[in-house]
Amino acid sequence: MKLAHLSLALIAGLVIANFASAAVLAQGHDPVEAINWGKGIGAGLACGLAAIGAGVGIGRIGGSAVESIARQPEMATRIFINMILTAALVEGVALFAVVAGFLNFK
Repeated sequence: MKLAHLSLALIAGLVIANFASAAVLAQGHDPVEAINWGKGIGAGLACGLAAIGAGVGIGRIGGSAVESIARQPEMATRIFINMILTAALVEGVALFAVVAGFLNFK
């Protein structure tokens, strides 16, 4: 279900970028400028979705860790270490996605 929502968001982003490009092109501007408008909107959407995904992922990691510590307090140190490691990996992937979105905007 969440994958379907993500797919719909990506398709909506592509449609918005294409409409923006077409609107700029219809105003009589250079086709390269229209492409740059579409690329800018696409890069913004990619970076925004990466940040939202990272926020949701880290929130779920933190919530699950707190729940696990509440159930087994004696395992708090191990759970905390695993939580920090997993959150760092999610944050790294999100940072990579944001940078990739900006690199495609040039």
